[in-house]
Amino acid sequence: MGDESSTSSSATGGGSAFTVIVAAVANLGIAVAKAVAGLISGSSAMLSEAAHSVADTVTEVLLLTALKRSEKPADEEHPLGHGPERYIWALLASVATFVGGAVFAFYDGIHTLVRGEELGDPLVSYLVLAVAFLLEGVSLRTGLRQVRAEAARLGAPTTHYLRHTPDTAVKAVVMEDSAALVGLLLAAGGLLGGQLSGSGVWDGIASILIGVLLVYVAWVLGRSNAQLLIGRPLPEEMRAGVREEILSVPHIIDVMELTTLVQGPTEVLVAAKVDFRDASTAEQIEWACEEAEEQLRERYPSIRRVYLDPTPGLGQRRRTDGPGAGSA
Repeated sequence: MGDESSTSSSATGGGSAFTVIVAAVANLGIAVAKAVAGLISGSSAMLSEAAHSVADTVTEVLLLTALKRSEKPADEEHPLGHGPERYIWALLASVATFVGGAVFAFYDGIHTLVRGEELGDPLVSYLVLAVAFLLEGVSLRTGLRQVRAEAARLGAPTTHYLRHTPDTAVKAVVMEDSAALVGLLLAAGGLLGGQLSGSGVWDGIASILIGVLLVYVAWVLGRSNAQLLIGRPLPEEMRAGVREEILSVPHIIDVMELTTLVQGPTEVLVAAKVDFRDASTAEQIEWACEEAEEQLRERYPSIRRVYLDPTPGLGQRRRTDGPGAGSA
């Protein structure tokens, strides 16, 4: 994915927080309105959508916690910083989406299909769905605007950036708001089907489909955060760029082993075993290490830590370990 997966500037954190706050405020108001409309109309799909919005609100609170805690500076007990902590809270957020939204939607949908439901006046629900669609659209627009801006700055396709970005807070907002818009259409379809047929079956089916939608969102977000918690390297193209920059430094002749680790949207660790020219002095090796780090940070601002390990090349090891080595 080239540079785009991990070279966001420090401004990304502030943009992510704003995007999450907009989504949280929108979802909190929408959740209350949906719950009232669901109770008035007796629609299980509307109540499922209310649970969906509550789950989204809880998710945004957890994401804000993730953003705040991950910004804490490194200390003696956490020498590599707190960047990965954002993925722990984001993983909990995906669990909240599953438990708070999907489970309730499945339960309410199945209950409606088995027991049936008394349909009330759907007018209030339609009005709430229309307002909710507008608010969710505004929230989604905010998230997409940030995604497009970052993707354009890094020269990456928007969809490619969204799939691979380590900024899972923005990814969560965009996915959840997109799912919310689809869920609103499903709820409206359930209401309309019940109104036309006089049966609550359509509403129950809509509720179950909303549950399926939330399971998918929770799975995608959970998998993304789990991969980053386990340890995800830079994309292949960017690793090739890192290797290229190191090899461009005088006195360095080979990169025998390269390890990269994404620790956050703007935090990347690079460690490498490097072979220097045999004739290089200790001073030249020290200079080369500093130069390599400076070049890497200039090309990829998200690289925060660079560790280069001077290691003998294969030819030198063979000469050292070959027959007669170490003899008097």
